Amino acid sequence: MKNSRYPKRDPIKDYFPLPNEIFYLGLSYGEIAVYSYLLYRENRNTFQCYPSYRNIGKTLGMSRNTVSKYVQLLVDKELIATESTNVFTLSGKKLNGNLLYTILPIEQAKQLFYKRQLENLDRAIVENKHRKRLEKLNLKPNKQAV
Repeated sequence: MKNSRYPKRDPIKDYFPLPNEIFYLGLSYGEIAVYSYLLYRENRNTFQCYPSYRNIGKTLGMSRNTVSKYVQLLVDKELIATESTNVFTLSGKKLNGNLLYTILPIEQAKQLFYKRQLENLDRAIVENKHRKRLEKLNLKPNKQAV
């Protein structure tokens, strides 16, 4: 019998897919960590999950505020969508629940990333033209005017 160092694992149950594209979208390590955790926790049929900031932070070694910051950055980059939820106590009192996270298609985030890169490039071209024009006129560029 072959001696194995690692126990046999089921690729469907024991692993989750992480899109290769996230490494090309300019994400910080914290954004990748939070995004990976949400993918790990998501329901594979609905693409949704609802872990609390506390649970995410505890798992990843981050504070709630840091998790909140990274979640907002992921929303801004259109990798996830969030929705507020409510819970009701036994006495009928309505309380705020955890956020409901929906993992969005990676194509959407890629398109937004490319669009923003092109906008930044266009802005840099205009700024460069402006700077060259000022140099030609022997003027110093005004940093506030740009």
